Amino acid sequence: MGFIEVLLNLKTILNNIKICKKDIEAFQPDAIIFIDYPGFNMRIATWAKERNIPTHYYISPQIWAWKENRIKAIKRDVDYMYVILPFEKEFYEKKHHFPVHFVGHPLIDAIANRTKIDDIVFRAEHNLSEKQIIALLPGSRKQEIAKMLSIMLSVVNDFPAYQFVIAGAPSQEFEFYKKFLTTENVKFIPNKTYDLLSHSHAALVTSGTATLETALFDVPEVVCYKGSWISYQIAKRIITLKYISLVNLIMDKEVVKELIQEELTAKNLKIELENILNPENRAVLLNNYAELKQNLGGKGASRKTAKLIVESLKK
Repeated sequence: MGFIEVLLNLKTILNNIKICKKDIEAFQPDAIIFIDYPGFNMRIATWAKERNIPTHYYISPQIWAWKENRIKAIKRDVDYMYVILPFEKEFYEKKHHFPVHFVGHPLIDAIANRTKIDDIVFRAEHNLSEKQIIALLPGSRKQEIAKMLSIMLSVVNDFPAYQFVIAGAPSQEFEFYKKFLTTENVKFIPNKTYDLLSHSHAALVTSGTATLETALFDVPEVVCYKGSWISYQIAKRIITLKYISLVNLIMDKEVVKELIQEELTAKNLKIELENILNPENRAVLLNNYAELKQNLGGKGASRKTAKLIVESLKK
């Protein structure tokens, strides 16, 4: 989200913390399950621990990326941690001597359980031609979409043999995207990202969870990221990761190309898109995707977590 953006919404966040505490006191739960969002959840966890309410954290804060000193608060305030990335178990247990459960990634279930749509039906429904599809996933927040989509669309005329389709975020109205639909070769499909990926030949994807979703659909991708100058300068100094995409982080090597900040130009994007459209490069990429899926631990992440939580309440 960036740093300035969070500060602008700080009053709302602090007010929501008060509301959340009131609700918990009224409900008197046997346990609290925190899901991601550490800036909010860790504050509630400290408060809950003081009241002897068992605390379960599903989807770990990304302390392996930044704010590693949060481990002290996690050890103090979190009774059970359930992680969804394979390297997180080693990070917690070997580096910080804090036992955790690796349960697999919930995206595997979300993708496996979706209702599949026939390619002919999908194209007819959304007025798409028979050309192969290049999906554009520019993110979900307005500031992000505006910045990313203009760069992604800069390569459209270089690939006339393909049709480009923008994946519209459920949080945004069609009116917002309208100004980007200036050519016949660019279409727009709202709130159908999984359907779109399942019929795409390649994708340009803004860094985030979508990079992993795209890989799980076996779609070769180029990962893109360009933030505000201030947010990027801050992030560069406090985040020590080799990669920004989940695909590369899980595999611990560059499986998909990442174009970050100044590297994200029309020229570089064209080169990298040509690379993933090359049959030989695609074959290598798909082999890496197969290995990635094995590393993620299979189906049932949320079910495994729920079972472990229920078992802990019986002790």
